[in-house]
Amino acid sequence: MHISYKPLWHMLVERNMRKEDLRIAAGLTTNMIANMGKGKNISMETLVRICEALNCGILDVIELEQDEDVEGKE
Repeated sequence: MHISYKPLWHMLVERNMRKEDLRIAAGLTTNMIANMGKGKNISMETLVRICEALNCGILDVIELEQDEDVEGKE
């Protein structure tokens, strides 16, 4: 399984926000945003900052997705 930021990207669209707006509001670096765009893990501290900036819960920001190569093995 891996973490997906799809809920976060959908929320930004719904709120008419850009990734740059999120970066500024949550005090993130451009590298953090880039890593999230690539699906890389970020720290819990960063997730909390995002949730605080957007006034939302953690499940509004991330979700767990099954790895494609594992699905056929179960």
